[in-house]
Parts: sequence; structure tokens; C-alpha cells
Amino acid sequence: MRILILGGTILTGPCVVRRLHSLGHDITVFHRGVHEAELPPGVRHLHGDLALLPREVFDRAPDVVVHMWAMTEMAAESFLERFRGVARRAVVISSGDVYRAYGRLMGLESGPPDAIPLTEDAPLRESRYPYRKMAPNPDHWKAQYDKVLVEHVLVHQADLPTCVLRFPAVVGPKEYRRFQRWLKPMLRGDMELRIQEGWASWRWTHGFHEDVAEAVVLAVSNSSSAGRIYNVGEFYAPTMAERLAELARAADWRGDIFEVPASELDETDRMPHNFSHHIAYDTTRVRTELGYKEAVPHEIALARTLEYERVSVR
Repeated sequence: MRILILGGTILTGPCVVRRLHSLGHDITVFHRGVHEAELPPGVRHLHGDLALLPREVFDRAPDVVVHMWAMTEMAAESFLERFRGVARRAVVISSGDVYRAYGRLMGLESGPPDAIPLTEDAPLRESRYPYRKMAPNPDHWKAQYDKVLVEHVLVHQADLPTCVLRFPAVVGPKEYRRFQRWLKPMLRGDMELRIQEGWASWRWTHGFHEDVAEAVVLAVSNSSSAGRIYNVGEFYAPTMAERLAELARAADWRGDIFEVPASELDETDRMPHNFSHHIAYDTTRVRTELGYKEAVPHEIALARTLEYERVSVR
């Protein structure tokens, strides 16, 4: 198949490209050029503005187009306008922040916790633009970011049959080192680690970057994925305290972890979220329908994650 990948040079994207290329597909990668990745010889590599796709992107009409960077409603509408009637189908990356539980976690909405694990049919967030306050200026993409709106544009149409993959918290190289604040004390030899109550018992589905990439490969490879939405990530989401305990064992750290009220932590370490709202997915559908399973053994993924974090402490 001819496959066009928009974005895809940071975390999961290079794994997707390498895997699809190894399967014999004809791959073109189009991205902004902000980040570069080592891609296999033979992969067509183009730079440009994702909002203004040049003619050369369409010179060889793709069978499948994969959008790794559809962040706003406008981007989704532009994507649909450009590729309807051009590509046979699409695979678009979404996020667990579409769920109502996320809005309640962040204090954007109120209400009791939703039952977990969250299936693909769980209620979606009613609030909009969850990261607008984090945008450095009104023109920044975070000001208009909303995967709920992206999904709404792409799911409710038939001109470009689209598979939506709701990614978990992805761990791997080039991610923003989500465990750094807790691993630093371990790796420098501190014998005591204090973590915030509430967060310690919170559950959030994670996924190693190579594993998550395999879900994209399966969605691209299986035409039956068109029109479907899939949660992607680990089968079972442990608590954050359990995750840190696993990392501590992998690091051979023998100190103690204490759960304390947020008031006992430095102000910069306090998390103001409502951790009674878990973002733990049910990944049965992607495993059953697409045959998804982890590509990397858990122990190896854990060791690699630790090594990525260790680099920042050296």
C-alpha cells in the first residue's frame, strides 16, 4: 500500500514508519521539519506546513493517510477537505483526554467518577479547549486544541472512512519524562521518596512507544478498522504508586516511598487535580478486533523507560 504519514517524527511515529516499511509498504512522511528522525532508506521524506500541504504530497495518491498531529477542529476539517476522494481511508491519533473523566480530573467539569475501565463508549468531555490556559498566545495550537472536536469532524462522515486511535500516556524516548520528578531522587541515591496522596492511588493507562506504534500499524493494515474507535494501551492500569514501585525495583532502589498530603510537598510538586477520576482504559476492543498485543516484553519496556529517565540525571 501507499501510505502517507503526517507528522510522525517524535515518539511513536518513527516506530510506525519503520514497521510499515519493513512490511513492504510505500511510505511518505510529511512534517514541519521541527524534529527529525532516522528513517529507513527508501522512505520518501517531505517538509512543509501541515496546514498548507503542497501539491507534491498528492502526486502519488495514498491508499491510507495517517494523521499523527490533528490537534484542532480546523485541522480536522482541513484534513478531511484535502483527502476526501484522494485517500481510501485514514487513521487519526486521538487521546484519552476526550473522556468526561479527564474533564472532571482537571476540574473543568463536576460530577461523580465514571466507572472504570473506560470503554470507547464512555461519556466524553463536555467542556472545550482543555489546554487553552497553557497557550502562550491566542494563536498557539493549544488555544484551539480539542480532540473531542477532532473526533466529531472525522467520525460523523463517510467520505474518508477514518479509524480513531485514543492513545494512552506514551512512555519512550523524546517524551517529556513524566516520571522524572520521582525518579531523580531514586537515581541520585535518596532513601526516601514522598508522593502525593490521591495521586498515589490514581490509575492512568500508559503504553510503551513501540507497543503503541503497533496499534497504528494494525489499524493501517486492516481495512476493517475504518469507522472504528479504539482505546490503545496496557491491558491493566496499575496505580501510580504501583508504577513507581516497579521502577524502583528495576532501578534496584531500596528506599522507602511515603504517601503524604499535598500540603507537605514543595509547592512546585503539588498537583491540584481531582484524582478520584481515573483515566484507565478498557483495551479489549483493539485486542479483539485488530489482534493488538504488546510488542515489547514488560520487563524490557520498564528497563528502557528507566534508562531514558536515567540520562537526564547524569
